[in-house]
Amino acid sequence: MKMLLVRKFRVLILMVFLVACTMHIMIDLLPRLERRGPEGRPGCSCPPPAAAPPRAAAAPRWPSKHTLRILQDFSAEPASNLSSQSREAAERAAGGGGGAGGGGAAAAGRARRLIGPGAPRPPPPASNAAPLAALFEHPLYRAALPPLADGDLLFNVNSDIRFNPRAAEQPEWQNEDHHEEFLPTGETSIDSYPNWLKFHIGINRYELYSRHNPAIEALLQDLVSQKITSVAMKSGGTQLKLIMTFQNYGQALFKPMKQTREQETPPDFFYFSDYERHNAEIAAFHLDRILDFRRVPPVAGRLVNMTREIRDVTRDKKLWRTFFISPANNICFYGECSYYCSTEHALCGKPDQIEGSLAAFLPDLSLAKRKTWRNPWRRSYHKRKKAEWEVDPDYCEEVKQTPPYDSGTRILDIMDMTVFDFLMGNMDRHHYETFEKFGNETFIIHLDNGRGFGKYSHDELSILVPLNQCCRIRKSTYLRLQLLAKEEYKLSLLMKESLLKDKIAPILYQPHLEAMDRRLRIVLKAVSDCIEKDGYDNVVENDFNTDVNTVTTER
Repeated sequence: MKMLLVRKFRVLILMVFLVACTMHIMIDLLPRLERRGPEGRPGCSCPPPAAAPPRAAAAPRWPSKHTLRILQDFSAEPASNLSSQSREAAERAAGGGGGAGGGGAAAAGRARRLIGPGAPRPPPPASNAAPLAALFEHPLYRAALPPLADGDLLFNVNSDIRFNPRAAEQPEWQNEDHHEEFLPTGETSIDSYPNWLKFHIGINRYELYSRHNPAIEALLQDLVSQKITSVAMKSGGTQLKLIMTFQNYGQALFKPMKQTREQETPPDFFYFSDYERHNAEIAAFHLDRILDFRRVPPVAGRLVNMTREIRDVTRDKKLWRTFFISPANNICFYGECSYYCSTEHALCGKPDQIEGSLAAFLPDLSLAKRKTWRNPWRRSYHKRKKAEWEVDPDYCEEVKQTPPYDSGTRILDIMDMTVFDFLMGNMDRHHYETFEKFGNETFIIHLDNGRGFGKYSHDELSILVPLNQCCRIRKSTYLRLQLLAKEEYKLSLLMKESLLKDKIAPILYQPHLEAMDRRLRIVLKAVSDCIEKDGYDNVVENDFNTDVNTVTTER
């Protein structure tokens, strides 16, 4: 009798264990079951829509999904090799898409350049043009690059390989209207590549993208319209960032909104604990383009549905578990990071919509290695200690004797970056990156600009120390700064016009725009003081290949 009771007890314990396991599995699978319904209806067990009938012509064999995803990466830190995920197309009518078919056959096996960024193609002249269009028609913005050799291109691509995202063979990759997006033949064209890939192919020794590359505007549209298929948290960094992958395999870094437009950085905040602002990332891209640097990857603002486009598509359990509903019935989450990732600093939607910036990824590090450099004028990132440059007025002389600053254009690149950061008020420039393929004779990539535009009522003059100490600047940069100080090309008006194109405009509070005009005058005064002290030819480096006779600016 006793043995029978023991057996019954064991069976009972086993049954309880099995029931607990079953409940645990069901709870774990619940988010995936909710996502299976078409058009976002949770719990729908309807069968997926029928696939389009097979075409008569056999499709060629395309690169694998893994091969295409490895083409991208975005990082402000060394040794980061990231992948990401994405969302629903919010504005199909805008024509975002990831690669429409185009004509043009190519000889088999021939490697050729797909985008020639050398001689820019100017837009057609227009009467009564807006200030921004008139600026880009100015001779200073039409100077040609040096001729590009094969070694000056980041990629020499075999154009006989045609991009086709349907290689994944998943039902959701097919158009709802079943229209063919690609050429039905085996012919190739750069038009069959998605815009993020055209952006990567266009990178060269001198610029991330050419002045009139149509793929950039199309890529900006993709960032706000492409469907997000997966989301993951970015590892490293002090604040929460999400990696998003789109339906066309494009990837972008998402920084959510943390401050309203009119809020300034609290006066008691150190620069290294300041918030990273999504609108600063957007404005930095537009400012970089107006300065004609073209060293910031394309960035666009987007209104994201936190439920459908983040929570329901993420496979990151650590991120998914931080979602909750606030007392005001808003969807919130906080993720995991070093600063501001807690319930007290949660990111909440209205009720589930949140603004953010999406920065296009650069090519993956396995395809295009980048070298990370410590900024010579890096701050101490300490509450009490000062950096050497803050106490040594002759610090620049030591820098100019140290590679790579002792030759080439790197010191001039640092001056460009200094002007760029001062106009934004960005004190957080501890490292910078370059493409390893181009050695030391290439530009600095202006990544991670989220701590700019924090204070419009204060000009941080310490950001200008590199310029004041070295007294060097490119002639092209100096002439453009003088041009942007003129009333007809006023920097604040150009920025306002450019930022209005963004989907979440207005991007900057008006006092921030006015602060840029004020800071521009400070930069020009600093250069003028250097010229008065050392002479024009010793301060202004002539970087023009030919004389710009049509430029009329005052020395």
